[in-house]
Amino acid sequence: MEHRTRSGSRPEAGDRGPEAGLTPKTQHPTPNTQLGFSMIELLIVMSIVVILVSIAVPLYQRSIVRAKESLLKSNLFTMRTVIDEYTYDKQKAPQTLADLVSEGYLRDVPLDPMTGSNSTWRIIMEEVMQSVSQTEPGIFDVKSGSDKMGLDGTPYSEW
Repeated sequence: MEHRTRSGSRPEAGDRGPEAGLTPKTQHPTPNTQLGFSMIELLIVMSIVVILVSIAVPLYQRSIVRAKESLLKSNLFTMRTVIDEYTYDKQKAPQTLADLVSEGYLRDVPLDPMTGSNSTWRIIMEEVMQSVSQTEPGIFDVKSGSDKMGLDGTPYSEW
């Protein structure tokens, strides 16, 4: 019986198919061949990683600062609103931020995200002539106690 390939031609002398019961010869590395990466390949990969990290770290840090600034704006808005509500309800401004908590206007004095403390708020007291009752001045405004600059170039203490 004559053996033919799929194309219908006779197999060449070097052709060995599975029908012949032979497996392809595996090549083994010679003793002088070393497996692994070359130093140049490692340096290129490390350079790419360093470039990517040097781009990602400042972006990450900036996003953290943006989040803190957003929280600061929210906390300032909340405290200013609550100070106004307290002043309208009681017909006098609060004397301390603790008054807002004790009267139930705030659950707790919020943290200043730039300083990490709730005791560093800079309180602006109103003048006697501008106060509602005109007898004792109270808190008119609140600002951050931080001395750092915002991403927009203005100090946090002026927000």
